[in-house]
Amino acid sequence: MERSCLLSPGCKCDESFEKAFSFTPEEIINIVKESGLRGRGGAGFPTGMKWEFASKAAGEKKYVICNADEGEPGTFKDRVLLTDSIDKLIQGMVIAGYAIGSNYGIIYLRGEYKWMLDYLNKKFDEMKEQNYLGKDILNKDFDFDIEIKLNAGAYVCGEETALLESIEGKRGEPRNKPPFPVQKGYMGFPTVINNVETLCNIPYIISHGVAEFKKYGTQQSCGTKLFSISGDCAKPGVYEVDLGIKINELLDMVGATNTKAVQIGGASGATACEKEFDREVCFEGFPPGGSIIIFNKSRNMARVLKNFIDFFEEESCGQCTPCREGTYRLNQSVDKIIQTGKLSDEEMNTMLELAEVMKTSSKCGLGQTAANPFIDIPGKFREDF
Repeated sequence: MERSCLLSPGCKCDESFEKAFSFTPEEIINIVKESGLRGRGGAGFPTGMKWEFASKAAGEKKYVICNADEGEPGTFKDRVLLTDSIDKLIQGMVIAGYAIGSNYGIIYLRGEYKWMLDYLNKKFDEMKEQNYLGKDILNKDFDFDIEIKLNAGAYVCGEETALLESIEGKRGEPRNKPPFPVQKGYMGFPTVINNVETLCNIPYIISHGVAEFKKYGTQQSCGTKLFSISGDCAKPGVYEVDLGIKINELLDMVGATNTKAVQIGGASGATACEKEFDREVCFEGFPPGGSIIIFNKSRNMARVLKNFIDFFEEESCGQCTPCREGTYRLNQSVDKIIQTGKLSDEEMNTMLELAEVMKTSSKCGLGQTAANPFIDIPGKFREDF
């Protein structure tokens, strides 16, 4: 589909800011709530609701943080937005700041994207010269500035509270919740944390209106979504499509043939087998994370599973026992499957019970979802085990 929302030019700063500042902060929040925009980082939390919580929280300062720590395996969409649509991101952060009563923004940038720093800082300077950033934006008596903080490379820092710990100069480990970041976030102040893609949707919603935004997607999954598509296909890349697109349609779009499996949402997402290719990718279907990895019928899914579990064991911060020990035990079981070709029913049931414990008692999303491929892949691709 063609649309000037995320991957195309549009939503000029002066136009979107003029329209945004014609509304009260409360009206902006209501517009975002009515749009049905949900977080594009993977969790899918309603964006307007998050902003409303932060706006009502008490605090001398408030912060808007853009999570640009794109560490999920197979995901590279935010890199494109940061280089090709940085104007939209800045607009989204400024409007978020205006809505919640914040004058300060932080982009938490993936360490491997350090090469972008000069470009991004130059863009900030240009925006300040045009009066779109900094003091008294467009003479609207509103100040908002942005700085960049680099991640040191830990996957777990994509989790919002571990991200906060990292920005504050501490070891990147998840915090206990509650309190949530919208109540007590960066340096103890109310903080909104949104993904790059989420914030890039804001100027379009403000400029074109809720009805236009809701023309795309499904009733429960409004708008479009960027997907980083890679693997066994003729045309890998970043695609913007309607939420609710079927897996078969995605495969046709990128020239994938003889497909065996489609991994949706990164290593911790869901894996679709051939009989599920007519299902939709949306919040009420296959959860729409940013990554889609395609495997054809030459691939051994036991080896794919091994790669995923290796990754989670390596990236676990080790703070909580279910994740630290659970990823290790799952990896042992995968090794045994590969070496011997099987697990006994008793061993498999024990691992599935462990997976449930990890899901319900791990401290953050890493441990809660690390067992997903172990639950998904062996049952759907028995011939490889």
